[in-house]
Amino acid sequence: MTSRGAEKMQNDTIGVDVSKDHLDAHRLADGASRRFANDKCGRKAFVKGFAQTPPSAWSSSRPAPITAPSSAPWARPAFPSSRSIPVRPAASPEAIGKLAKTDRLDAAMLARMGAMLELKTRPPQSEALLELKELHLAREALVKDRTAAKNRGKVLAAPLLKRHNAQRLEQIKRQITAIEAAILEQVQADPDLAQRFAILTSIPGVSAITAFALLIEMPELGALEPGQAASLAGLAPVARQSSRWTGRAFIRGGRANVRQAVYMPALVATRFNPDMKAKSKQLINAGKPAKVALTAVMRKLILRANALLKANRSCAPKPA
Repeated sequence: MTSRGAEKMQNDTIGVDVSKDHLDAHRLADGASRRFANDKCGRKAFVKGFAQTPPSAWSSSRPAPITAPSSAPWARPAFPSSRSIPVRPAASPEAIGKLAKTDRLDAAMLARMGAMLELKTRPPQSEALLELKELHLAREALVKDRTAAKNRGKVLAAPLLKRHNAQRLEQIKRQITAIEAAILEQVQADPDLAQRFAILTSIPGVSAITAFALLIEMPELGALEPGQAASLAGLAPVARQSSRWTGRAFIRGGRANVRQAVYMPALVATRFNPDMKAKSKQLINAGKPAKVALTAVMRKLILRANALLKANRSCAPKPA
């Protein structure tokens, strides 16, 4: 292969539209499109027959950059031999004059977006992290079930239904406890995760449950710049300006589950953590709404966690 051909292959981009049952892939260099099953065998077939394939051939050892939407719960970009870039398609085929909308066209659009934006690649998540995420999602579902059962219990009148509801709450409690124990066991079994977990729980107000959420839902913590960490968590104000008009900046995007995880620790910190309490009071005294002050404390918690993980050190308690 010539150096020009190697460079073309290295810069090639593959777009993948992820649905529950299928992966629709489109390679930008030669326009090749293929559909694979969205299961373990299908993903292996994708890596073997598509992601590692140079233009106009079906055999190579070098993977191409991949763009794939990551909003769906079944979008697991676990391609062991490829580099994966989760991206949410902001444009539709209509933007390039295509009236039809299919998964195949969406994959082609994703490939164009990846090439145009020159997105940075991310390594695929490990199987251990994917398994932890599955456990964490199951715990979140049980917490929602618990809330719904408690609300139902307030309006039930029939003794039988009350008894069933109480039994369901006990069952949910046991299941949540079992899942939390399984997560802790897996975290402690991995030296790197165990070290990161110890650092996170050393931060005042960060419980084991919050640390689980940060480890699983934001594994990039410790490898980000402060602005990147705040933006990824959706805690960085977004500017709004056009010509002479300037709107109020507000947070948007990012990972909602990370914000949910740090909400209660931040709320507690505004009452019992001297630094966070001072920060909150300073903003409120400056005329900021209480929610804006709380958001600033949430952002500060994320930035502190990122800095400590980057430095690989625990949070040192301040002397009394």
